[in-house]
Amino acid sequence: MVKERIRNFRLFRSLSLRIFFIVCAVGIIPGVILRSILLNSYETRAISVKVSEIQNQCTILANHLVTYGYLIDQTSEVVNAELEQFSSLYDGRIMVIDSDLKIIKDTYSISQGKIMISEEILKCFDKTSISKHDKKNQYIEFTTPITDMDSGEVIGVILTSVSTDNIAETIKIMGRQAYIFEIIVAVVTLCFSVFVTIYLLKPFRAVNTAIIQVEEGFTEEKISVPVYNETRAISESFNRLMEKMNTLETSRQEFVANVSHELKTPITSMKVLADSLISQEDVPVDIYRDFMEDISREIDREDKIINDLLSLVKLDRSTSDLMNISVVDINLMLENILKRVRPIADKAKVDLILESIRPVSAEIDEIKLSLAIMNVIENAIKYNKENGWVKVTVDSDHQFFTVVVSDSGVGIPEDSLAHIYERFYRVDKSHSREIGGTGLGLAITRNAILMHDGAIRVESTEGVGTSFTIKIPKTHKTSGAVKDDKTDEKETK
Repeated sequence: MVKERIRNFRLFRSLSLRIFFIVCAVGIIPGVILRSILLNSYETRAISVKVSEIQNQCTILANHLVTYGYLIDQTSEVVNAELEQFSSLYDGRIMVIDSDLKIIKDTYSISQGKIMISEEILKCFDKTSISKHDKKNQYIEFTTPITDMDSGEVIGVILTSVSTDNIAETIKIMGRQAYIFEIIVAVVTLCFSVFVTIYLLKPFRAVNTAIIQVEEGFTEEKISVPVYNETRAISESFNRLMEKMNTLETSRQEFVANVSHELKTPITSMKVLADSLISQEDVPVDIYRDFMEDISREIDREDKIINDLLSLVKLDRSTSDLMNISVVDINLMLENILKRVRPIADKAKVDLILESIRPVSAEIDEIKLSLAIMNVIENAIKYNKENGWVKVTVDSDHQFFTVVVSDSGVGIPEDSLAHIYERFYRVDKSHSREIGGTGLGLAITRNAILMHDGAIRVESTEGVGTSFTIKIPKTHKTSGAVKDDKTDEKETK
């Protein structure tokens, strides 16, 4: 019990964690993805706007350089002031390069007078402006051609490097705000997930509690938790299982009680007879003989009950290794069965008739199926009328063969038809005991037929007669499986 509860606890814990993580994932992961997308989008947009803005300013500056002839004379205070102002405004560096690739102006005054040869500069002289963003070092670098207004030729290049520290700082601020928002969302999501987990698992806990109560014997009432379709289905399945278990338990108790009663009755009779003999002195031989004959009959009856019980136990085992399958001539098997029961029929003044529609051969266990059919025929003889008849008809098609045992007997009441295959059930208990019935014959018959994957059907009219139809496959399945109880019930009714 403790292990079972530990297992249930682990099951609920696992289910709770799954729901918890799912809710958290639904709430938090989209926020992280959205933050990353927004920050990247902002950075790309900010860089694009800044490049466009500075590119326009550099184009205007390039036109001023041509207008003031700055590539020839760098003494223009107006141009120098614009360059310094531009560099200060955008926190950048501007280098003016002439057609000889010489740096004629560097706002940082570091590389002025030096020669600069780079792919970007050379492509710009070919009228191809290039811009690049160095995310690691946080700057933007791009080139702007200085074009002669008359000839349209590129006579110089403006190389501009602008810091993106302000954009990076803005992204950091936005990132911190996004983190704060994510923390708030995470806390709310965690609280919500705890609530959802508790709410969702509450019906399952109720189901588990109800099952434990039933298991520990506190209640036998049906459980009902119709909150979800799943819990409703679990409840219904458990209730069906409980009903079946109760039915099996009731059947087991009845079987034990019946076995005890059936075995005790002959013993009680023998005890009474023996005590009567012991209590009397000088018992006459004829009375002594009568008592011993009665004791012998009770012993035979006890032996028959025990043998029938052993047969029933063997047939209850549905394993295929208990089946001794061989190809059997069914017509000949029925003839042999009728020969064995003919003395009983003659004594009861009942005619036996065998009608073979066609020759039939099938793969069966001859001993078990012979026992099953013989039980049906014996019952037809025992519960018949004087000068009555029992007819056995055998026929087949390409897949099954059928054996029909019909009689002119007393018939079976309609309310008893559903119970005739139950162990120790008797329609007429007094008559059954008179003729020596144990109430196990049809139970043995049904089990033997089911082991052959067959079916048995009964039709009866009280006072007119009874007809049993046995249908067996001609080819036996190697599985030897017995059909489930529901299928059996449908076929045996």
